Amino acid sequence: MDGAEERTGGGGPARPLLLGVRHHGPGSARAVRAALAAARPRVVLIEGPPEADALIPLAADEEMRPPVALLAHAVDEPGRSAFWPLAQFSPEWVAIRWALEHGVPAHFIDLPATHSLAWERGGAPEEGTGAPASAPASAPDADADADTETATGAPDTGAAAPGADTGDAGPPAADVRVDPLAVLAEAAGYDDPERWWEDVVEHRGVGTGDAYAPFTALEEAMAALRETYGSGGDDRDLVREAHMRLQLRAARKEFGEDVAVVCGAWHVPALRRRTTVAADRALLKGLPKVKTDMTWVPWTHRRLARASGYGAGIDSPGWYGHLFGAPDRPVERWLTKVAGLLREEDRIVSSAHVIEAVRLAETLAAMRGRPLPGLSESTDAVRAVMCEGSDVPLALVHDRLVVGDVLGEVPPSAPAVPLQRDLTRLQRRLRLKPEALERELELDLRKETDGERSRLLHRLRLLGVGWGEPASSRGSTGTFRETWRLRWEPELSVRVAEAGVWGTTVLAAATAKAEADATTAQGLAEVTGLAEQCLLADLAEALPAVMRVLADRAALDADVGHLAQALPALVRSLRYGDVRGTGTGALTEVAAGLAERVFVGLPPACAALDADAADEMRRHVDAVHGAVGLLGDAVEAAAPSHAGLRGRWHVVLRLLCARESVPGVIRGRAVRLLLDDGELEAADAARLMGLALSPGTPPADAAAWIEGFVGGGGGGMLLVHDERLLGLIDGWLTGVTAEAFTDVLPLLRRTFSAYEPGVRRTLGELVRRAPGQPTRARATGTGIPGFAPDLDTARADAVVPVVRLLLGLDEAAGATGGGEEHGLVGVGV
Repeated sequence: MDGAEERTGGGGPARPLLLGVRHHGPGSARAVRAALAAARPRVVLIEGPPEADALIPLAADEEMRPPVALLAHAVDEPGRSAFWPLAQFSPEWVAIRWALEHGVPAHFIDLPATHSLAWERGGAPEEGTGAPASAPASAPDADADADTETATGAPDTGAAAPGADTGDAGPPAADVRVDPLAVLAEAAGYDDPERWWEDVVEHRGVGTGDAYAPFTALEEAMAALRETYGSGGDDRDLVREAHMRLQLRAARKEFGEDVAVVCGAWHVPALRRRTTVAADRALLKGLPKVKTDMTWVPWTHRRLARASGYGAGIDSPGWYGHLFGAPDRPVERWLTKVAGLLREEDRIVSSAHVIEAVRLAETLAAMRGRPLPGLSESTDAVRAVMCEGSDVPLALVHDRLVVGDVLGEVPPSAPAVPLQRDLTRLQRRLRLKPEALERELELDLRKETDGERSRLLHRLRLLGVGWGEPASSRGSTGTFRETWRLRWEPELSVRVAEAGVWGTTVLAAATAKAEADATTAQGLAEVTGLAEQCLLADLAEALPAVMRVLADRAALDADVGHLAQALPALVRSLRYGDVRGTGTGALTEVAAGLAERVFVGLPPACAALDADAADEMRRHVDAVHGAVGLLGDAVEAAAPSHAGLRGRWHVVLRLLCARESVPGVIRGRAVRLLLDDGELEAADAARLMGLALSPGTPPADAAAWIEGFVGGGGGGMLLVHDERLLGLIDGWLTGVTAEAFTDVLPLLRRTFSAYEPGVRRTLGELVRRAPGQPTRARATGTGIPGFAPDLDTARADAVVPVVRLLLGLDEAAGATGGGEEHGLVGVGV
């Protein structure tokens, strides 16, 4: 028999010293530090994976800054992983630091990660062993106070309610795990477990009195809970606790009774319980195994927050970090910090606001019967005094301070996969520091450093490491500029480990991944997108393999929609040759051949389509038209056999205009594209519109033709400047029957509502005075609202200097003259 409680002389604490804590609790962290200083144990045992013992000395490195996490992953399957996060205010971190500072050995004693990860994968103990057969195959640590998180950040399936960091009790007959804090808080008359914990632990000083008193009281409470709830509904805890008892026995044999254990308070009664060595070993017999690696990785306060999906998280890591670090007057220091944040956001907050907020927080605490103001009282005071009752700035305070964007740091000496080391080297060389706070990065690809940054981010995206997301550039639409939104999340370390199977460097891994993805791609569009990624990431060695797959897929794919969908991505890729210096000759040949196949197959593919299919095909026509325009002279130079590509495309558009079997929305779009390219005279466009809007055409088809013709960008301005077209639409619309008008109104409303407000207002003015009759109005001198009878050259001349500056013309020459030849008409505007 072992595990019996022993006490030192003079009424000291029970031996061994079992310090039950709440993970990520600053009150528990302060109490652990005080208890270790008083007891001076010869060894410190900590709840955590034993494989991490070799990593403990790194916690003393000057470059190690919490929050950090222990990362365990399966060697053969890096995506199978788990985290053990530690913040500066975590009791385990405090115990590790105390042991290192005092030269005391520290060891982790929880169930090894080699079993935990295998259990997560679905492995189960061998039949006939003593291990519980009902243990769930979920996350590697289903302890509600456990500081583990799966690689995806999802909460453990067996975890208790959020915030239950001291235990994981639950009714034995149910899978629902109760929150031990909630049970204790309810017994004490509290309706909020967090508020109860703050009152009895966080607001309790540890500088005076018995350093062991909080642990003794908590152990008694947990013992009562375990008598009621047993194992808490998760038999896997029995296995974990059996392993911890065996490790505790081994430490007592080596160091005697001067042993301190820091673990979740829920486990303390189980570690104190009398059991046999044979019984504990029977529980561990036959556990599945998997080869694992461990390292330290940076963590964030945001990932410690419950809202991040971490089942054993905390609501307010920023607040807890403040409580742990504040030497005195925590409320006053907190409200001063809040005032500083609001001032940075240009809100008027004075020292008088801080004083009044402190007074209000203290008053609220007294009214609520609390020993000191907590986060709720401080938040209410900030809302009332500094935010003037508004929750909008209060949300900023919660996001930046209560939760926070603190990102930890890990020293370079920490173990890492070769790919991670190469990425770290590139990040330092390119001055791209990982940050938890999202930020925008503007890149000018004409600069060497920015070009390398762009290639790195694109290669990481291809590897599935989503550190950066492309965003719309606000300053320019040129191909030489890129905008990225960067934000480093802890789980990206797992993605890097997973990508390590493709190579030891970012370039080699991205190349191998691109070649593999090309062979396994399901559709033509997927391969074209991959080719575009290869050009963006400058993967010259992977591009030939991707192009071979692309050519084969394009030759076999007979679906015009697929071909039309793939062509724009190829043509976009051609544009990167100028800025990035990437050879695109082979890509030009493939793109031109793909365009030729689209030209042949498009007219028959546009026949007999329903409304939805016609609208989708219209989008394909737009995409192909834009792609053919971008091909430009690239086809003439790189693919002479495909010369005259634009002319053949215009022939296809003319065929679409003339075929009655083609839906109206496509015929209207074809007419519009020809008109915009100057291949169709305005009179011819008006004639085709008149035919489409003739009385013999069903109103729905006519409305679809109008949508295709004037829908999209520039359609409103086209009607403003060509009143004949506007008059045709107006005359047709006023002539349809009431029933037909009701049917076509939604379609027309959708088309015209997309115009700018100024365009709609101008069209309204034109319709009100009967479009197509400007000459009569000017002749009668009645005037048109919003229009002058003649050109006002004096007003036009006033903008000539600005126009000449925009056009890059001689400013001095633009400042002379005031006649009509120097006006907007003279410069072609």
